[in-house]
Amino acid sequence: MIQKFSATIDKIIASSPIIVSTDIQKYFGPSYNSVYIKGSIHFIDSSLLELSLFVKEAHKAISIDKYRFHYMSSAGHMLFRYDNAPHYSELSSFPNHKHVQHRAIPSSPPELQDILDEISAILLKP
Repeated sequence: MIQKFSATIDKIIASSPIIVSTDIQKYFGPSYNSVYIKGSIHFIDSSLLELSLFVKEAHKAISIDKYRFHYMSSAGHMLFRYDNAPHYSELSSFPNHKHVQHRAIPSSPPELQDILDEISAILLKP
């Protein structure tokens, strides 16, 4: 299951027309029952998404224990970041949240495709 999850990430990245290049590393655990994925994705406007995911398989299910998707402009300014670091306990979605400008708002754990769709909307905004 972990290898299938990893392959799905690769397919999502490969099928995106807004991605120029990537630098993704994967570190598989013993018996391939976990994977740590980290790296960066460069977009057509020179913006950048840094990502990290710690994923494991248990009882025939995939669980994303930790994640971070940090999207920055070409000048290096944060545009948004999704993560599940255990702060902002007052948010209804704790520990999941999204950083926008200078605040954190509730969010669900995002899928990579959702992140790329959000970035596409930003890039294609008139």
